[in-house]
Amino acid sequence: MSDPTPLPFALQFVAGAVAGISEILVMYPLDVVKTRMQLQLSTVSADERYNGVIDCFRKIIRKEGFSRLYKGITSPILMEAPKRATKFACNDEFQKFYKRSFGVERLTQPLSILSGASAGICESMVVVPFELVKIRLQDQNTTFKGPVDVVRRICKEEGILAMYNGLESTMWRHGVWNAGYFGIIFQIRSLLPAAQNKSQKTRNDLIAGTFGGTFGSFCSTPFDVVKSRIQNTAVVPGQMRKYNWTWPAVFTIYAEEGFTALYKGFLPKVLRLGPGGGILLVVFTEVSDILRNFTK
Repeated sequence: MSDPTPLPFALQFVAGAVAGISEILVMYPLDVVKTRMQLQLSTVSADERYNGVIDCFRKIIRKEGFSRLYKGITSPILMEAPKRATKFACNDEFQKFYKRSFGVERLTQPLSILSGASAGICESMVVVPFELVKIRLQDQNTTFKGPVDVVRRICKEEGILAMYNGLESTMWRHGVWNAGYFGIIFQIRSLLPAAQNKSQKTRNDLIAGTFGGTFGSFCSTPFDVVKSRIQNTAVVPGQMRKYNWTWPAVFTIYAEEGFTALYKGFLPKVLRLGPGGGILLVVFTEVSDILRNFTK
């Protein structure tokens, strides 16, 4: 028996966009906390240091106001539609491609991992400029007034190609995250009891997506830390950037700050992308079913 026929690419794209926007509206403050913790160097004073997720929330709200937790959300909202749409639509397309290429009718876990990694690399091409704008706005010491100001000043001061700073590290992050996410979803779904009704199907998707988001976050966090550091480092002509390429940056952070620094921001990341992965999968599946009914 073959896998169910997926939606056309355009409808997969719509379902992924709706899922992405739903997730970002609920979980964005955790992304701000994650970025702050990742950008924080070990040399920061004790008074300014974030001692965990709750402390970071508390200090941001006390010193900068509650609205700061949504600083820079315009860029991710504009990004989430193409980002998540690309993730799910490309994943489904790569699943079809790899099943044809390997001559199988049903998806296997290795093909699920390969499809996810391929989709993640495609996704990274879409998100890099948006991620760069978001990182620059989320920095505690930002001098940018908003997304347009970020783009204008980067293009003027660093060059238009600087909008793609961190592309290589973003490919690592998204490739690894998607491989873990879709690979675990495949495995968890196979272990859960078959859904007999809609509520059980939603439950299974929420469980599988949460496990997938958690595992993907664990595997990809070191690349996420590196990406944040690279994208928050301005390009200055004639000056060597401390953080530039993924693996050298990984070794630099490890040598200067220790292994745990590569997992800075992991807790808020997993708190967001664990449940967030569940939300993504549930909303994507629900919207896909609605669109599928409309096309019958």
